[in-house]
Amino acid sequence: MSTLYLGDTAPDFEQDSSLGRIRFHEWAGESWIVLFSHPADFTPVCTTELGLTAKLKSAFDERNVKAIALSVDDAASHREWIKDIEDTQKTVVGFPIIADPDRKVATLYGMIHPGQSTTVTVRSVFIVDPQKKLRLTLTYPLNVGRNFDEIVRAIDALQLADRYTVATPGNWKPGDEVVIPTSIQDEAVIRQKFPKGYRAERPYLRLTPQPGN
Repeated sequence: MSTLYLGDTAPDFEQDSSLGRIRFHEWAGESWIVLFSHPADFTPVCTTELGLTAKLKSAFDERNVKAIALSVDDAASHREWIKDIEDTQKTVVGFPIIADPDRKVATLYGMIHPGQSTTVTVRSVFIVDPQKKLRLTLTYPLNVGRNFDEIVRAIDALQLADRYTVATPGNWKPGDEVVIPTSIQDEAVIRQKFPKGYRAERPYLRLTPQPGN
């Protein structure tokens, strides 16, 4: 099983998909990417998850995010399954589903966990930034559907942190206070970067209104 760490370059690959042949890095372009795996086509939990992802298209577009799914079935199966997804979930699947019958991508990304299954992928999520760096991973078991609201929230937190050099506290959501990192100690720099001021609960715990609001 491949081991990927945050900050690694997301492995490139070329593979067939429901929308044709894809070279991952080329397809990603300058966007953020949510790459997520599914155990198999025509399965109930996956059908709901693909529908939820399709319904997030406008939210993803606003954040410069592209979604791309994967399962170990072939592209023809994916295209048939998409018909069921669109009919039952009342949406349009506009993003590609990677065909990975040879497990090439699943192996590259460590998506197969033998304690769960030796043949199908667990519910992995990889968030990749425009520099192709791996920024966040989530792994769910086969029988637990993912929380896609959390995926969007995490993207918001990552993008905010990159833009303003802040950190986000537990349960943060857009509009909440953010944390000034302990690496920033110069008061002049703090006043310049955070003109709304801050409150210090402790010297290491300084909270400021979300920048840009």
